[in-house]
Amino acid sequence: MLLSCHLPQRREAGCDEAGRGCLAGPVVAAAVILPDDFQHPLLNDSKQLTEKQRLSLRIVIEKEALAWAVARVEAPEIDQVNILNASFAAMHRALDQLVIPPDFLLIDGNRFKKYGDIPHLCVVKGDGKYASIAAASVLAKTYRDEIMEALDQQFPQYKWAKNKGYPTQVHRAAIAEFGSTEWHRQSFRLLPEGEQLSLF
Repeated sequence: MLLSCHLPQRREAGCDEAGRGCLAGPVVAAAVILPDDFQHPLLNDSKQLTEKQRLSLRIVIEKEALAWAVARVEAPEIDQVNILNASFAAMHRALDQLVIPPDFLLIDGNRFKKYGDIPHLCVVKGDGKYASIAAASVLAKTYRDEIMEALDQQFPQYKWAKNKGYPTQVHRAAIAEFGSTEWHRQSFRLLPEGEQLSLF
């Protein structure tokens, strides 16, 4: 069962990201501060929810959260700083945008780069344990999905509306046939070793 917060009377921001394992598109992070009494029967790790459930939850989260923000880091910066640091940067940028400053951070995962002087707790599979992290996972996932669906209109051959940039067989076959785009992460192995890659 999800816990609504770590300790009462503390402004906790839950943070999560989406898109770390993708071959294309940005990594997107969200930060959410929920009211202490926030509850919703659907709220859980976004990967356990249907698209329809995530979108309905997003409306509730954006309406009822004390503060929320979403930020992104694009493929060229991911290539420059690596995906782990890009994920931290996206979380920091989301935290920068919160209209209410948090005094504690709940981070999904086992690593984080300290944000100012605010203490934090890393929680493995935290999106299934803490409501604020679950809420952040819903926002990060839905906003990133929308980005990839929009990019699919420009690059339909990669089927990003369906695979969202993840390394599916269809996505890799399209890379092999059409090459990569400016939205692809060139520091990632876009094709299996030994296969030729051309660039747009």
